[in-house]
Amino acid sequence: MSYSRARSMMIGVALAATVLVTASCASGAPTAGTAQPAGLVAKTTATASAKPTPKPVVVVTNVDVAEPIPFAAVSVDDANLDVGQNVISTAGAEGTKVTTWAVTTVDGVETGRTVVTTTTSVAPVDQVTSVGTRVPPPPAPEPAPVADGGGCDSNYSGPCVPIASDVDCAGGSGNGPAYVAGPVFVVGSDIYDLDRDGDGVACD
Repeated sequence: MSYSRARSMMIGVALAATVLVTASCASGAPTAGTAQPAGLVAKTTATASAKPTPKPVVVVTNVDVAEPIPFAAVSVDDANLDVGQNVISTAGAEGTKVTTWAVTTVDGVETGRTVVTTTTSVAPVDQVTSVGTRVPPPPAPEPAPVADGGGCDSNYSGPCVPIASDVDCAGGSGNGPAYVAGPVFVVGSDIYDLDRDGDGVACD
């Protein structure tokens, strides 16, 4: 190979390399050993790390809450009880009401609630106290001592019917002055009129 021909080939290779490098720079593709600008790298990194702000999660839930209803206390007159006697004839019992609330939460934290409905699931029972109004009868008078020195009237048997100006049945409406607690059997004449129904048994 002659010197002139070899030189021409070297010049051709050098021109081809120059054209290749020029084309690579024009297309924007980085070449080996060529550093990118620092500002371009930082901008690309910042854009890739940005995230959208999440929207809050709002939830509305109905919640039932049970509450007691207190019972009332009432009194009624009762003629079957003596004055001064009070008896609870019906025991009181609390009722129950249920309130439905609409509870709003934002990201799991309650932010408010409103009443939707309120219903009575169990009605309360009033406590009833019976108050006595009956006046008890007076106690029976004590039998009077036997008049005229003692003795029992022979017209009667059983309990001793004293000999007196008048004898009445104890606990009855008579006014004495002597009394006898029956039953007393009439065996003679009913001089004190103790056997009002005439069946032979007095003060029964």
